Amino acid sequence: MSKKVFVSGCYDLLHSGHVEFFRQAAEYGDLYVGIGSDATILGYKHHKTVYSEQERLFMVKSIRYVKDAFINRGSGVMDFIPTVEALHPDILVVNEDGGSPEKQRFCEEHGIEYVVLKRDPHEGLAARSSTDLKKSSSQIPTRLDLAGTWIDQPAVSLFAPGWAITISLEPTFEIRERCGLSTSTRNTIRKIWPYSLPNMDPETLARLVFCFENDPERSDGIISGAQDAIGICIPGLSRHWYDKRFWPEKIETCTDEAILSWLEAHLVMIPMEPRRPGCSVVEGQDVTEPKVRALARAADDCWAAIMNRDLPAFARAYQASFDAQVALFPAMIQGCVQPAIDRWSRVPGVLAWKMPGAGGGGYLACVVEDAGTFAAEHSEAIRLTIRRPGM
Repeated sequence: MSKKVFVSGCYDLLHSGHVEFFRQAAEYGDLYVGIGSDATILGYKHHKTVYSEQERLFMVKSIRYVKDAFINRGSGVMDFIPTVEALHPDILVVNEDGGSPEKQRFCEEHGIEYVVLKRDPHEGLAARSSTDLKKSSSQIPTRLDLAGTWIDQPAVSLFAPGWAITISLEPTFEIRERCGLSTSTRNTIRKIWPYSLPNMDPETLARLVFCFENDPERSDGIISGAQDAIGICIPGLSRHWYDKRFWPEKIETCTDEAILSWLEAHLVMIPMEPRRPGCSVVEGQDVTEPKVRALARAADDCWAAIMNRDLPAFARAYQASFDAQVALFPAMIQGCVQPAIDRWSRVPGVLAWKMPGAGGGGYLACVVEDAGTFAAEHSEAIRLTIRRPGM
């Protein structure tokens, strides 16, 4: 009787390296594959899969070296334990990057042979890995504005100076057009550096991007706010002070790991419909000194709350900033936005909400009690990864 061989993994970006791994593993016996569930991958990698677990299951089962495949029902890096306990394999095979003392110890305790394979490509083919495939696509960051934005327009800071607060985000999710995540600035960057930002001083880089995007001969006459370039190019958490000028007078950054991790634990985004073509979020604007001062005050309170990791204060300031934005530009919540707010504001665990960018559609960015729990309970929710220096 042929031995049962078991392997386990994500297999989201299925490639020739996976198929070769299956071929080599199948030489030991009948091959069974455990596949990480969508929830498991979201839990420890903090991003959604490209393909759903059912699509991945279909693709893996279709490979001729695989006898059968299953969705693992455990969690974390050892999510395959329930599958192994049901299947009773003779051999567990891992590649040299996927092995661990914990897996080896598990096999010893359960009388399973533990085999480690080298990551060799099939003859005549290039070596492939999911990490390399991800790096071959654009890794240009995006940004999420947390508070105070609109103050980066001189027509607003004319009434009162203030801070805009942004975080730079790793592109761990699909960044859709016209959805408030500074895609126009990001697309401008990709014209110069298609795959990644250059290794240079982040503030200088942000200045270069701002100047390149705002060509003096730009036909539409619109000046993109500097918070977009700064939010994308400067890692971590930043605040920038505006006073009647397009470029801020000063920029302060925070890359403290405890603070960045705390923000990641309390922020999620909910996708909505993109901003409709022809939508004008500045129509009906009511920019007055009291309203601008309310926007600036909320940004001050938001920064203080983040520095203190005070969740109730952060939620209050975050919400106050969005309310101030809407008071200045009521058209931000036109279209699909207000129905989304009406729905998600009542969901348990949601403490505050806002629109990224100018609004009119895209995403609802929410402060929540616990991002991991919230994302596990709501499949629409996207967890965020803040870009650290050197990433």
